[in-house]
Amino acid sequence: MSLSRRGLLGLAGATVGATGAAGVVGAAGTAGAGGRVRTGFEELAADGYRLLAGLRVGVVTNPTGITADARHLVDVLHADDRVNLVAVFGPEHGFRGTAQAGGSEGRSQDPATGLPVHDTYGKSGQALADVFTAAGVDTVLFDIQDVGARFYTYIWTLYDCMRAAAAAGKAVVVLDRPNPVGGRRALGPVLERPYASFVGREPIALAHGMTAAELARLFNGEFLAGRPVRLETVRMSGWRRGSFFGATGLPWVPPSPNMPTPDTALAYAGTCLFEGTNLSEGRGTTTPFELVGAEGMDRRWAEAANALELPGVWFREAWFTPAFSKFAGRTCGGVRIMVHDREAFDPVRAGIGLLVTARRTWSGFAWRSDHWIDRLTGSDRVRRLVDAGAGVEEIAADWAAGLARFSAVREAYLLYP
Repeated sequence: MSLSRRGLLGLAGATVGATGAAGVVGAAGTAGAGGRVRTGFEELAADGYRLLAGLRVGVVTNPTGITADARHLVDVLHADDRVNLVAVFGPEHGFRGTAQAGGSEGRSQDPATGLPVHDTYGKSGQALADVFTAAGVDTVLFDIQDVGARFYTYIWTLYDCMRAAAAAGKAVVVLDRPNPVGGRRALGPVLERPYASFVGREPIALAHGMTAAELARLFNGEFLAGRPVRLETVRMSGWRRGSFFGATGLPWVPPSPNMPTPDTALAYAGTCLFEGTNLSEGRGTTTPFELVGAEGMDRRWAEAANALELPGVWFREAWFTPAFSKFAGRTCGGVRIMVHDREAFDPVRAGIGLLVTARRTWSGFAWRSDHWIDRLTGSDRVRRLVDAGAGVEEIAADWAAGLARFSAVREAYLLYP
């Protein structure tokens, strides 16, 4: 992995701290209204939408793009004469969030505002640049709640939009939101470029520990340095690194159909790895990614996982019947992830521990035939080590050097203490 600190001052883009009428400054660590976090959108609005003045704006968003009182920013922007909002762009799951994983809503017209809604899912490069050009926008505004994992696709929608906007001569403005799982440190393996896909375009850690605005700065400074986009980032006020979502005072809107709560996000960076196996990752239940299992598994898995004594988490024997996805309508045995200490919990190590013990305790364990696990982990190394009988510490040691290099580069792009 060849990462550097280039672009620290110029290519990474400007960061805006807007001052509102109440005197609240959009700067790291400053208390927001009522002691809660103020999002990038709130800071933009408090500054009178100065960054958007005189521009034709298109917004990339989904149901998470809301104000503190749960109004959608598309409705708010459309109703404000200071903003010329001309288009909406929907990511995976769609602008309204109705599509399941791997799907989108297609092109449509927003019934509330009459604005055209363009589908960006599956588009990148020149094809996406052509969408921006056809939509007639000058600036692409991005506001989506991320969950802190490399394989959650919204950050790569941001990346693709930045590349396409640069090619089309457009600017990008990123409105920041909290990393709901704290973002105190980066965790897990760093992607190797031969394994790049839409669940990981560039070499970042599996749990990157960054916000969307911080990632945008890193993307521009490290990966788009040959052709950076004109980038502005509007940071939050009142958010400190290490704060979990429950401390923000903001309403939670599921960013995708299988991300119902912040607790789901806490487990996701580890248990989503089961998408690369023949086990259920809990889709089709009320607690996806907190439940994992398969038909034919029994309590031996929970016992083996607990014997690892991983910090901050217990594994409870669980039984469930998914309504859809893997094992739909069939009773599965497995485990329920019970996080009892969020500060100590490492979701990536927990996920690896579950993979290791699932393979040891269930004879039916198998990887997906397309080796999707390699895309999720970022190389074939985790799969090969698990197959070789390696334990959690040996597997984590294998990625330690790459993680240390990424963490050092990441530090230069952080906006919050």
